[in-house]
Amino acid sequence: MIRLGVDLGGSKIEIAAIDDAGAFLLRRRIASPSASYAAIVEAVAALVEGAERDLGRRCPVGIGTPGSVSRATGLLRNSNTVCLNGKPLRADLEARLGREIRLANDADCFALSEALNGAAAGARVVFGVILGTGVGGGIVVDGRLLDGPNGIAGEWGHNPLPLPGGDDLPLPDCYCGRCGCIETYLSGPGLAADHLRRSGRRLDARAIAAASDAACRESIARYCERLARALATVINVLDPDVVVLGGGVSNIDALYQEVPRHWARYVFSDMVATRLLRNRHGDSSGVRGAAFLWP
Repeated sequence: MIRLGVDLGGSKIEIAAIDDAGAFLLRRRIASPSASYAAIVEAVAALVEGAERDLGRRCPVGIGTPGSVSRATGLLRNSNTVCLNGKPLRADLEARLGREIRLANDADCFALSEALNGAAAGARVVFGVILGTGVGGGIVVDGRLLDGPNGIAGEWGHNPLPLPGGDDLPLPDCYCGRCGCIETYLSGPGLAADHLRRSGRRLDARAIAAASDAACRESIARYCERLARALATVINVLDPDVVVLGGGVSNIDALYQEVPRHWARYVFSDMVATRLLRNRHGDSSGVRGAAFLWP
């Protein structure tokens, strides 16, 4: 079967056609018209129709999007592409394309991709983490995505950072209306904001990771310790075989040595067998996982 996956991001929309083995048959990206809901719906529909013309067939379509669909209203919520919030995205795309559409959170799609045939292939319980513009998570058990009765399984980014100490204060404000959310510390902008507060220098996450001065090394060390605290809470609740990291911040090499070294202090066990892994499919994981919403 050939499936179409769509990764609906804040800055770009990507579509890919994927076969049963996970190979790409077609792949395209366009800039996202992120300020206009109607333009986003039309852009996604046009990408699907164009891909199907080139493939010469009608395909099942899965879409990964920031936020999630409310079980109460059927409307999208919690998206940092704010024009999507409160909109019937799945229903509008189904009406526009004339078929059922499967839609899931982008971090869920990442987790599914890496669990099926990515870095976590063969693991029974996988927690997939996005560390990028925001912080998201998804849970896959025995190759199946877990969504839960509220449709929010894996959404750890808007829990409070555990055990805040002096280095974590004052608690940063979050766009969700609360303070001290994990996302405000562990997103790329969160790392940059922490570095600015402590050093007075305005650098993005990539520049901080690449620098070798003392202030940047200290910012990365604080980041690793905070990530360890946040993931230890997940391990204490879920006890996954693998935690796999994605998003731009996941490219920081130090995470894979330092975070497991720190999390041992916070996990309620005399040993920690959970593995922390870098993703295999990079920024392809979102669109791959969206396609595999159709098994």
